[in-house]
Amino acid sequence: MSGKKKILQVGFFLAVMVLTFYTLFSGRDLGKIARAAGKMSPAYLIPAVLLAIFFVCAEGCMIWFLLNAMREKKNSIFRCIQYSFIGFFYSGITPSATGGQPVQLYYMNKDGNRVSDSTVVLMTVAVVYKFVLVVMGFGILAFWYGPLRRELNHYFPLFLLGLMLNVILVILILGVMLFPGIIRKTALFFEKLFIRMKIWKPSDARQEKINGFIGSYRQAVTWLGSHKGRLAGVVVMTFLQRCSVFVLTYMVYLGFGQTGSSAVKVILLQASVYIAVDMLPLPGAQGITELMYQAVFANVFAGAYLIPSMLVSRGINFYFLLIVSLAVVLVNRFVFDRRRGGERRQTPAG
Repeated sequence: MSGKKKILQVGFFLAVMVLTFYTLFSGRDLGKIARAAGKMSPAYLIPAVLLAIFFVCAEGCMIWFLLNAMREKKNSIFRCIQYSFIGFFYSGITPSATGGQPVQLYYMNKDGNRVSDSTVVLMTVAVVYKFVLVVMGFGILAFWYGPLRRELNHYFPLFLLGLMLNVILVILILGVMLFPGIIRKTALFFEKLFIRMKIWKPSDARQEKINGFIGSYRQAVTWLGSHKGRLAGVVVMTFLQRCSVFVLTYMVYLGFGQTGSSAVKVILLQASVYIAVDMLPLPGAQGITELMYQAVFANVFAGAYLIPSMLVSRGINFYFLLIVSLAVVLVNRFVFDRRRGGERRQTPAG
């Protein structure tokens, strides 16, 4: 990614963030909000933070679980968790979370993992993540339709849109995974396009690499198909991962000493908000998440605690994780990468 593109993405992210907070706090008593937020009980704040960390680490565990099973080269679980934090950061600052997987793939390849294996693992984690959201969404529709429509009110169509977008993405990813020919045709199309644009020169070696990648990719997909137990394990882990961020909001609810709403209601409402905004083309779904939270949880949190609860919940499950992820990105960029570069320079040529 070019430096100019990075600056534009970060600038857009910050602009959306500033606009979001300006909209939230305009005309409000900031001192009152701060005092209310300060009443959050540490006994529930700590579990909420741990649930947020689990949310990111669980993806790293799934990457480790699949990647190590597919080939002899073994990756440490600590390194795979780093891939997850790196992906969270770049997904958080790019529209529709599109920036995370390419950077994860870059680091996985840099660590000696085959691109084909890494691609299949990341696509599997992505499609299972979306699949679990879709199952949850249809489950909420089927068994909680009346309360859902009443609580979401005018945001109910947005929930349906988010659910349908996730269904479409699941179908698209599965299509690409199950029909490698699509990838080959796409790769050859772009190769011809770049040659026509004089960006690349014709190369037999490049076509051999493309064919080699497709061959390895087919093997990886076939391996997954013959290890359904591992796929089932990833589905279960993903379900727990999804639930962790929904339960986090209930921890905040308890932390502010709120009563009157059941755990099921709070968790399902948070799941509904998540499904509704998950595919929207905004970095971190900023703005719409906060606005929808205010509307949906207005009858759950007492008036004085609505904004503070949103700040704590959103602060932990997004901004806190984004800061931790940024630290991981910087350590990889300025410590690990430079250390590896130094080791390569010191290695004598064979």
